[in-house]
Amino acid sequence: MGMLAAASIACAIPATAADPGKPPLTPQTAKSGGKLDADQAKLQFDTADLAFEIFPDREAISGIATLNFTAKAATDRLVIDLDRNLPVTAIAIDGRDLPKTAWSNPQGQLTIRLPRRISAGGKVSARITYGGTPHVAIRAPWDGGFVWAKTPQGAPWIATAVQGAGCDLFWPCIDHPTAEPKRIDLHITVPDGLKAISNGRLLRTDPLPDGRSTWHWSVANPTNYGIALNIAPYEVIRGTYQSRFGNSFPMEYWHLPGREAKARGLFAEFAPTLDFFEATVGPYPFAGDKMGVVETPHLGMEHQTINAYGNEYKKDATGFDWLFQHEFAHEWFANQLTAADWDDFWLHEGYGAYMQPLYGRWREGEARYASMMEKSRNTIANAAPLVSGKPMAAEDVYRIEDGGPGQDIYVKGAWMLHTLRNLIGDAAFIEVTTRAVYGRPDPKPGNFEPRFSSSAEYRAIVDQVTGSDYGWFFDVYLDEAALPELVETRRGNTLSLAWKTPENKPFPMPVEVQVDGRVQRLAMTGGKDTLTVPEGAHVVVDPWAKILKRSKAVEDYQAWQEAQAGK
Repeated sequence: MGMLAAASIACAIPATAADPGKPPLTPQTAKSGGKLDADQAKLQFDTADLAFEIFPDREAISGIATLNFTAKAATDRLVIDLDRNLPVTAIAIDGRDLPKTAWSNPQGQLTIRLPRRISAGGKVSARITYGGTPHVAIRAPWDGGFVWAKTPQGAPWIATAVQGAGCDLFWPCIDHPTAEPKRIDLHITVPDGLKAISNGRLLRTDPLPDGRSTWHWSVANPTNYGIALNIAPYEVIRGTYQSRFGNSFPMEYWHLPGREAKARGLFAEFAPTLDFFEATVGPYPFAGDKMGVVETPHLGMEHQTINAYGNEYKKDATGFDWLFQHEFAHEWFANQLTAADWDDFWLHEGYGAYMQPLYGRWREGEARYASMMEKSRNTIANAAPLVSGKPMAAEDVYRIEDGGPGQDIYVKGAWMLHTLRNLIGDAAFIEVTTRAVYGRPDPKPGNFEPRFSSSAEYRAIVDQVTGSDYGWFFDVYLDEAALPELVETRRGNTLSLAWKTPENKPFPMPVEVQVDGRVQRLAMTGGKDTLTVPEGAHVVVDPWAKILKRSKAVEDYQAWQEAQAGK
């Protein structure tokens, strides 16, 4: 929610019936992203047709996946990621069945020897028949897999959430964020009484003679980890959103039976939340499909056009559901703007987390914004830089013990964006955000497509919009673990301020100083400045907490928390 910085929040949902964490994954399948395999780099993933049948009674699936590729370089093999717990029983290339000796999948990378060499620009289609017992998430969505649960009435309630480990947990794919097909069609067959909810538009539902039904969905430009299966005896609330950009599109909330009153309360948040994002970022990116949410037996995940919601309709003093809003933010920051490498995960989660206090500000003003920002400040760990500068797998980003930034991609990312907005101003910040999300400053329905980006591009956009070089800002906030420290010295009537940074990196961050209630702004050219203050004057530096900087009080509080936890 990615896997939201709310690991302390327990979701009051029935436990899975299957043995969590089983069957075990190979390291290859557990990994998502990182350095792209050389053979996979030769392929452009064009489209996919995915047919699933779900067997709740034995917690198993079967699938037939037809994957279409264009060769970017000549190749005589296809290397496709698929969990070996889902054995392949048949493969056809361009309609021709292959002998079983033509493929192998010892560790979770299915290698298929093609019957003929494909030249650059050539196309190839692979039809893969597979099935078995999929991996069960231990604690979705913080780890990937299936969730086999029951509704309060005892009916099957099934969901997938695979961001951490990737799409290969239940369908054959190239498990890298840049391997995003232009379209995926899904055909999901479920037992009598159940409904199968997924990404994109529902094309039709086919009832079968024995009571089963097949649900046909189609989604354009999906993130591969965002493909999701959601199965239960769902009911639906539908509406139409009239956009400030002149277009309209369907809104859908699929919820469990018996929860209509609470479901309608959440559905009432859809249109106001849409308006906030369209006003402050730009057009809803997937108006050609739908704006969709589905109730799930796990907390949540940004499954494109069918976001998972499992927050149990909790009430909050802000007056809105943070989990729904956070996952919906990812339609812009993950699904429309996708990081080309997980090393730039903060582009998804920093922005996704920052949208909650910005929405609080939009609704209620500065006091709400300040209280929401302050709540997250005490959780910043500063254990590793937000960006390492090398290809990263999704799970490596979360592992502080292995040098990843962990939850800082949420909270530190959000506070960095808060600091940037205060530095360059609201208008410039909105333009930077819009350009980053859409690749242009003037997005309108129909004039943009989902895109990939990076920290390097984001930095360049900031410089382009502002006409200034803000490399010093990102050199400290993205590339260093430690926060900048503002050293205050007062001698007589002179207050001296100086920024202290790792490796003495330049940091000319302007600072506001309040002297007996009057605020002045110091330019801090060269990273330091002085101010004359009357003897005995009361001084408050950065009185509105506009800058993310080191706080000894926060460090002491965090140390005390750790000590209390260890008792």
